[in-house]
Amino acid sequence: MAPRPRITVVTSGHLSTCPRMLKSADALAGAGYAVRVVATSTDGWAIDADRDVRSRRAWPATIINYRKGDSGQTYWRTGVRSRVSRAVVDWLGAERAPLPLIARTIGRVHTELVRAIAAEPADLVYGGTTGALAAIAEGARRLGAPYGLDLEDFHSAEIGGSQALRKTVMIRRVEDAVLPRAAFLTTSSEYIAEAYRQQYAVASSVVHNTFPLPAQSPDFTRVDAARLRVYWFSQTIGPGRGLDEAVVALGQSGVSAVLALRGRDWGGYLDGLRRLAAERAPRLEVQHLQPAAPDTMVDLARGYDVGLALEQMVPLNRALCLSNKAFTYLLAGVAVILTDTPGQHAFGQDIGSAAVLVRPGDLEGLASVFRQWADNPSTLEAAKRAAWDAAVRRWRWDHPKECGVLLNLISAALH
Repeated sequence: MAPRPRITVVTSGHLSTCPRMLKSADALAGAGYAVRVVATSTDGWAIDADRDVRSRRAWPATIINYRKGDSGQTYWRTGVRSRVSRAVVDWLGAERAPLPLIARTIGRVHTELVRAIAAEPADLVYGGTTGALAAIAEGARRLGAPYGLDLEDFHSAEIGGSQALRKTVMIRRVEDAVLPRAAFLTTSSEYIAEAYRQQYAVASSVVHNTFPLPAQSPDFTRVDAARLRVYWFSQTIGPGRGLDEAVVALGQSGVSAVLALRGRDWGGYLDGLRRLAAERAPRLEVQHLQPAAPDTMVDLARGYDVGLALEQMVPLNRALCLSNKAFTYLLAGVAVILTDTPGQHAFGQDIGSAAVLVRPGDLEGLASVFRQWADNPSTLEAAKRAAWDAAVRRWRWDHPKECGVLLNLISAALH
C-alpha cells in the first residue's frame, strides 16, 4: 500500500481558540491523511480547553509553550527577541525593514513555529492566523513541500488604534510575500475573498465557519417562558462587538430578559455593561459564562431563544466577516439577530425567517425584534425551527460546499 500523504496543520494560537484548524485537521484525518498539528500555548485560561480538545482526538500535536512561569526560558527568550525586532522595525520603518524581521515582529514565536513545522516530513503544510502565515511558508520551503493558507480574516483590516498603520504595513508585507506562492488559499466569507483579490490579485476559496451537524435535533421549547434568553459568545467580552447596543435595545424593548455572555472579561468591561443595564435596562439580567472548548459550543448554545451576531462596520474586517456565532446558533436551534453588514447580508437573506437583519446602530429596530419574539412565542418557535432547518439544508461543516471544498483543494495540491 502507498503511504498516506502527510499533512501538517498549523495555527499560531491555542488548539481551543482556532476551531477552523481543528475542523480541518479532523476532516483530513477522517479522509485518510496522516495529520500532525502545530499550535501554541500562551494563555492560562485556555489550558483546560486545550486539554479537552486533545483528549477527543488521536492525531499528534506539537505545542509551543510560551506561557509565563510555565515554559522555562521560552517566554523570556521570545519576549526579548520580539521587543528587539519591534525596535529595529520602528527604527528602519515597516516599509524598509527586512521581511524576516517583520515576520518575527508579527509572530513572537515565528522561529519556534518554523522549527516545529520543519521537524517532521510533510507532503503539504496548511494553516492560518496572522502570526503563522510567514512561518508556514518558511517551514514548507525547508521541507520542500507546497503550502496552503487559511485567511479567516482580512488581517490587514483587523486593527484599530494608534498602531494600526504600522501593523497594517507589516501584515501586508508578509501577505504580499507568501500569498501568491501558496498552492491554494481559503477564507471565511465571500467579501473577505474579494478584499484579498483586490489587494493582492489572488483567488481564494470560501469555507465558512460552519460546524458539524449534531446527531440530535434541538428541543425548541422555551426554557423560561417568562424571560427572553439571549446569548452571545466569543473569546473576549469587550467593546466594539455591539453588546452595549444590545443592552440599550433590550431596555427599550421593555421585555424581561437574560443576556448570557460567554468569554473572558476584557479590562472590566462587564462591570460597565452591568452598570449600563442597571441604568437603561432594569428588567435585564447580564450573566457571565466562562470560555469553553470549541467542541462544546453548539450544545452550550442550546436552550437559548436568541443568538446575537452584531458585527460592526469598523474595523473593516468586522464588516466583511461572517463569524462562527451565527452558524453555531443555527445548529443549536436558536433564532438569530444579525447586523446588516456586507459580510452577513446574503447569509441573513438565505436563512429567511430564522434571522432578522438590523442595521448597525439601529437601536429601535433591534428593540423591535426583541419585543416581537418575546411577545409572540409562536413566531419565536418558528424562527428557532427555521434555524435548525437552515443548518440541515446547507449551513453545516459536513456539507459538500464546506468541508468538501477543503478536501478537494488538498487533493489537488497533492497531485
